[in-house]
Amino acid sequence: MCENDAMYRLPLTLATPAENLALDEALIDAADAEGPTAEYLRIWESPEPMVVLGRSSRVAEEVDAVECARREIPILRRASGGAAIVAGPGCLMYAVVLSYDQRPEARGIHASHGYVLDRLVAALRPQAPQVARAGTSDLVLLNNDTHSAPRKFSGNSLRVKRTHFLYHGTVLYDFDLSLIAACLRTAPRQPEYRHRREHGDFVANLPLARKMVNESVSTAWPTEGESADWPRARVAELVRERYRLDEWNLAYGVIR
Repeated sequence: MCENDAMYRLPLTLATPAENLALDEALIDAADAEGPTAEYLRIWESPEPMVVLGRSSRVAEEVDAVECARREIPILRRASGGAAIVAGPGCLMYAVVLSYDQRPEARGIHASHGYVLDRLVAALRPQAPQVARAGTSDLVLLNNDTHSAPRKFSGNSLRVKRTHFLYHGTVLYDFDLSLIAACLRTAPRQPEYRHRREHGDFVANLPLARKMVNESVSTAWPTEGESADWPRARVAELVRERYRLDEWNLAYGVIR
């Protein structure tokens, strides 16, 4: 897909939650096959609410499946780690597929988190000076009141392959935050800065318009232009073999 030593942008939202999750995974598969110069930036936004589990998440521990069914909100599982999230309109999604050869300073789990998130913080701060990193893989809004704890607006996760890594995450900017409390249980694993807060006191929207968030993410990852192609066949294969199957989405430790 990549034609030269450059990062290409893919501003593409597919028709279903399953296809959208599959595309992120398909992009790292494609880059790993193409070689060390292939890199991609994808920005998208789900047109409908969805719950997305981390690769090792347990549904019963992290999700209120009954409430999700009542609201007709699908539950899917991504290929990367981390805890369950709720996404949908008002939550910008991004993914970067980065080459270890091109970016050796990002090699290693902690280095990868820092490399990506520090760039996002630098790109967002001119418009939102209160943005900061927190925990392992979160972006937060700091409060001018030193007695108030930071509030999370972005969660991120990582998938590593042979020559590349996929780093993808969420940016809440105009999201219905009540969906998070409705669909997710109290997180079983919590960063120290959360201080045991429930979802309603912990999450917040970044006070920027979608266009500004999009521009900031694009500033963090300059590209040479848009890619006209994407791995359609691999997306279809992943949807068929994983992302439409309850054995992948709802079971724990069944498919690897």
